[in-house]
Amino acid sequence: MGDLAIRVENLSKLYRIGLARSRRDTFADFGSKISKFIHRPTASKLTTRNSNSDIFWALKDVSFEVKRGQVIGIIGPNGAGKSTLLKILARITEPTTGRAEIHGRVGSLLEVGTGFHPELTGRENIYLNGAILGMKRVEIRRKFDEIVAFADIDRFLETPVKRYSSGMYVRLAFAVAAHLEPEVLIVDEVLSVGDGSFQRKCLSKMEDVGKQGRTVLFVSHSMPAITRLCDRAILLNEGGVTREGPSHFVVSSYLA
Repeated sequence: MGDLAIRVENLSKLYRIGLARSRRDTFADFGSKISKFIHRPTASKLTTRNSNSDIFWALKDVSFEVKRGQVIGIIGPNGAGKSTLLKILARITEPTTGRAEIHGRVGSLLEVGTGFHPELTGRENIYLNGAILGMKRVEIRRKFDEIVAFADIDRFLETPVKRYSSGMYVRLAFAVAAHLEPEVLIVDEVLSVGDGSFQRKCLSKMEDVGKQGRTVLFVSHSMPAITRLCDRAILLNEGGVTREGPSHFVVSSYLA
């Protein structure tokens, strides 16, 4: 267990298509449902809201382990379940069944627009994110100049991030996630928002993070980036793991 960073066991995530997010019913809601049930038409004309056509399994019985210091690529076609998996690992959403264990502090960069408070400045958001990660102010201050230099946003440091372009936002978000020393760094395809030079800089930084003994999970549609950066890769398709192993092997299988 000591060298294990991530353990995923029989992880599944179900969505009900077209239904609102579940909530606790009030007494009035319950009464309304009873009334509708009493006055609903005959059974032959009904369609059940829980029919199989309403159910979508974004993930189905996914299991794998990641050791500390490994850099793992998650690949697969659109809709394979990659982003859903990362959201569960980042504790943004909960699985329907199964479990996911992460040992250590997690830094994540999943979607443009998440992770920062839009009304706060770039400077304030750096300190806020550090505090969320459990870092002391003196630790954040020690990394502050590196973060600003990497993101190249020094002119806009005192500007609320809601006024940032998507590229500026991603530069700062990645700089914060990578420099505040999480034990596990989770990065989605969001890096594609940046220009070519920034993407290369991010890949180099993730290589450095891996060499420092920290764990990286990286989702990308760029197969050269996966083979360059990742020791291993996991191929998802239709919510399940179809291949796992050395990155060059899994990428070749996917392309074929």
